[in-house]
Amino acid sequence: MTLDDGALDVLFRTARTRNGWTDTPVADETLHALYDILKFGPTSANCSPARFVFIRTREAKEKLKPALNPGNVDKTMAAPVTVIVAYDPIFYEHLPKLFPHADARAWFAGNPDLADETAFRNGTLQGAYLIIAARGLGLDCGPMSGFDKAKVDQSFLAEQGWKSNFLVNLGHGTDANLFPRSPRLDFDEACVLA
Repeated sequence: MTLDDGALDVLFRTARTRNGWTDTPVADETLHALYDILKFGPTSANCSPARFVFIRTREAKEKLKPALNPGNVDKTMAAPVTVIVAYDPIFYEHLPKLFPHADARAWFAGNPDLADETAFRNGTLQGAYLIIAARGLGLDCGPMSGFDKAKVDQSFLAEQGWKSNFLVNLGHGTDANLFPRSPRLDFDEACVLA
């Protein structure tokens, strides 16, 4: 099965990074549906290290605000939801459940460099799946990396021991502050057929 052009446009070609937002809320049920889609994206050994904090209340947004770079404050405060895309450095503790046909936990326990590299890489993949799944559910996205990781980790993730990777604003976007589409590299500039 191949997606039609309309679906590919929604997911990639006409989708835009949004900076302006309507005040239409995003229901908790939609956030559950979003996770229930993105969790099926592939990760190495099904390690699934990504963790997501859905910031949707005014109090949580105010708690996040001091960690944001100045250029990200207004759009983040206006977005109905901001997702902290994080990862669990000890994701491997779940591997007996997630990858039961081998002792995959032993690959990472006692090897923090491999565990951290695996968690970060695969958690980033899962963050990308979140963006694609959100677009598939009719939501707009505004991913960003302009924030103080230490502040976010301390304020939102310390209790779980998770580490932040990037943020994604979610909601129904407007054309406010929408930049013209930037160019992309052509195939021959970015790819090699070997």
